[in-house]
Amino acid sequence: MPFRERYTGLINRYRDRLPVHDDTRIISLGEGNTPLIRLNNIPGIIGKDVDIYVKYEGLNPTGSFKDRGMTMAVTKAVEEGSRAIICASTGNTSAAAAAYAARAGITAFVLIPEGKIAMGKLAQAMMHGSVVIQIKGNFDDGMRLVKEVAEEAPVTIVNSINPYRLQGQKTAAFEIVEELGRAPDYHCLPVGNAGNITAHWIGYCEYSSASGDHVTEACAFCHGQCRYAGGAIVGNRPKMVGYQAAGSAPFMRGAMVDNPDTVATAIRIGHPQSWDMAWKVKDESGGWFDECSDAEILATQKLLAENEGVFCEPASATSLAGALNDINTGKIPEGSSIVCTLTGHGLKDPDTAIKQSTAPMLTVEATLDSVKTAILDNMS
Repeated sequence: MPFRERYTGLINRYRDRLPVHDDTRIISLGEGNTPLIRLNNIPGIIGKDVDIYVKYEGLNPTGSFKDRGMTMAVTKAVEEGSRAIICASTGNTSAAAAAYAARAGITAFVLIPEGKIAMGKLAQAMMHGSVVIQIKGNFDDGMRLVKEVAEEAPVTIVNSINPYRLQGQKTAAFEIVEELGRAPDYHCLPVGNAGNITAHWIGYCEYSSASGDHVTEACAFCHGQCRYAGGAIVGNRPKMVGYQAAGSAPFMRGAMVDNPDTVATAIRIGHPQSWDMAWKVKDESGGWFDECSDAEILATQKLLAENEGVFCEPASATSLAGALNDINTGKIPEGSSIVCTLTGHGLKDPDTAIKQSTAPMLTVEATLDSVKTAILDNMS
């Protein structure tokens, strides 16, 4: 069997494109290198000639895209001598922060909204040994408090306002371009705090640049941390399309939302921290923002699981739900190549999935005839 070099995480894979040094201690759990899955059945179901791929970030070590940014944020925090990190979270950030802090041997403090976090995510934060602080408020209250605490205590914020987070997350765009051989025509993402759509655009901009010069204002988003690579040069960049849940859609309202509400807990954010940067991404890429109802989000989560075998959390399904709406109206034309980011695994929120599942659960006698009858009666 031929020797294959062991994959050791996205920082080592893209070391020349990330702000690390030769002697930097890398804090990694083998994140990145997630599947880009071409949808075989859904295009036929909707009757449209489109090439749709889903970037399944739910297969990162803690089950979400947050690991991409957290490996960089914690690596740099440790390099700078930090002994503790802190974040506000609707769930996925807390899970990733707790895991990478455990890996690094430092403390993670996570602020979560009381009663507003999926149990799968809370379990992760607790099992990884973080200090979980429930606040009687929402994510936006938590984010405000994290900023205030960081002014008073020796902790490093690892929310997406940390520029190193975006540096890690930009690598998803690198992987997509390398696998497709070009950037897609459209890249669709769920939008909550809006850091991920910004990070993807940084990645696409770096790959489309043929020089080391900053050729787009998007470069300013990384606070001088980006490094253009001299390898694969791709001419096109996608239109970046961000979809929000209707009950938590400040980009659609044109203003912050004080009391966001949606079943898609990962994007239940009314005051996005990357507000200005996300608007710039929309304008630079020629993309747009739109919104989906909770009913559309849940229906798409189910459609994807039942017809493609891909199980994502509700917030993730927002990217595909929005894309399907725009394909059906012609806003995304037939013949297009589309990538939808699925930000988290479906097991992050099993309760919501079970509530809408229509798969029968049969109870029969423990006999051959009973089991055989149940099988024959339910053959498709």
